[in-house]
Amino acid sequence: MKVKNLIIPALLMGLILVPTLSAQQAQEEQKVTIPDKVKSIFKEGLQTQKPQTDIPIDFIQYYYLPARQNLHNVFLFKVKNSDLGFAPPQTEESKEEGKTEQSSPSGNLEAQSHIFIQFNKMKNGQPGELVKEVYIPVEIKVDSESYQPDKKSLYSTGYPLPPGDYILSMAIASEDLEKIGTQYFEFSPPDPASFKNNLGTTPIFFVKNIERMSSPETKATVHKDFFTYSVLKITPNLKNRFKPGDMLDIFFYVFGAQPNSSKKYGIDIQFKVFKGDKLFIKYAPQSYEKAPIVSQPLPMKRTVLVKKKKGEEVVSEEKEKRDLEPGSYTLSAEIEDTISGKSLTKKVDFTVVGETEEEKEEKKEEKEKK
Repeated sequence: MKVKNLIIPALLMGLILVPTLSAQQAQEEQKVTIPDKVKSIFKEGLQTQKPQTDIPIDFIQYYYLPARQNLHNVFLFKVKNSDLGFAPPQTEESKEEGKTEQSSPSGNLEAQSHIFIQFNKMKNGQPGELVKEVYIPVEIKVDSESYQPDKKSLYSTGYPLPPGDYILSMAIASEDLEKIGTQYFEFSPPDPASFKNNLGTTPIFFVKNIERMSSPETKATVHKDFFTYSVLKITPNLKNRFKPGDMLDIFFYVFGAQPNSSKKYGIDIQFKVFKGDKLFIKYAPQSYEKAPIVSQPLPMKRTVLVKKKKGEEVVSEEKEKRDLEPGSYTLSAEIEDTISGKSLTKKVDFTVVGETEEEKEEKKEEKEKK
């Protein structure tokens, strides 16, 4: 079921009550430990955070979102597709012979690689106590016709941890462990309980698409082009780039908001779009009562006053909705908790890019068909 430009209210009510994978579940279901060869590389690289570049890994973005327990940490990274060992799937017979099929009836290629993750506490700027070790088999299939081996694609994984300061050590390894790449990333999910006298938010990001899954994942998994949160499959807009006529679909969680005695929230948000210091769009105020989660689609339409003249004389004035023109803009969210009286303003920059001639022609053809 696709949820485009709208999150079902019932889903919002239960989202943070639906658990993400628990650390215990992940450890119990994935008994494979990190091989000594990888542990040795981690031990040496942790002090300098110098990556091993047999397989280059680039961390692109980090999000944290609340769950029933702990915080769900999402890591977005880029890897060259070929470094994940995509190949036709193996049959039982070919596995025994150590060979792969020459072609796949379904046209799919399967990744044949491993991801190993180690979480350590950070103390006084230095890696300290080992918190968790995680093994993630890369179980991704791609269509062989659209597969681009030299392209660096977006991948994601997530894991629940308590608030604190951490360093993640990630290794991507070939199936035979002969080729290993490592990368390190420091992150600090905050304590939701610390927002007693003020409001705060999770990282604010724009969404390209959201789908609801039938159930939450119960083990650490790697995904291509999207990440998961509870029962949601989310494709983020990482570059904050939009085309005229697109929707600004924003997603974040508000920390520090207080529910009333009826367990309802009183979060009011005034969204505005600025170009420099000039106000371009002022949206109708939005209210959120069911949960302090904001998933809000906002049309990129500004109202302009069009004056019609006869010679030098203005004979009429009409209001007209127009798309934002290409350029750089800022979305402002003025957040107020009407129950506690606390408030906060957050801003996110975005860019509107012009349409290509091909896209304009496609729109023209669609309009003519209608």
